[in-house]
Amino acid sequence: MLRRRGLVQAAALVPALMLLPACAGIGGRPAPRVDLAGIDSLPGEGFELRFMLKLRVQNPGDADLRYDGIWVELELRGQRLASGGAPVAGVVPRFGEALVLLPGTASGLSLARQLLSLLRGARDGSASGPVAYALRGRLGGAGWGGGDFESRGEIDLGG
Repeated sequence: MLRRRGLVQAAALVPALMLLPACAGIGGRPAPRVDLAGIDSLPGEGFELRFMLKLRVQNPGDADLRYDGIWVELELRGQRLASGGAPVAGVVPRFGEALVLLPGTASGLSLARQLLSLLRGARDGSASGPVAYALRGRLGGAGWGGGDFESRGEIDLGG
């Protein structure tokens, strides 16, 4: 009886071990690059501002990147400004890119923090020029396409 159970366990383990190299190949897939391509204003409500965030999603991999849903958080000057999500689905072709539009919301509190930061910067002379931003989020995975992303850069809010 013990011998038979050991044989059954070994037989169940073999297919699992055969899948390990396939999983390792999936993990080696290059991560997508997501950059802030632009911000347009939308009608707000109450004390919040609404934006249409334009995200440039680039796929450095040799297979199409399928996503289903996206979520982002946008920081300016190291402080959270806006966040948003949408149930959008699409495909970024292999070695290609796509523009994804995503509505975002900035609360009155985050706007007040940004205003105070701007006023402090104007007082000490550091308010002019481009503003550092950080964009963090998640592409929802349809299959193996999703994953977390983060990018940083500068944006000129003056015009």
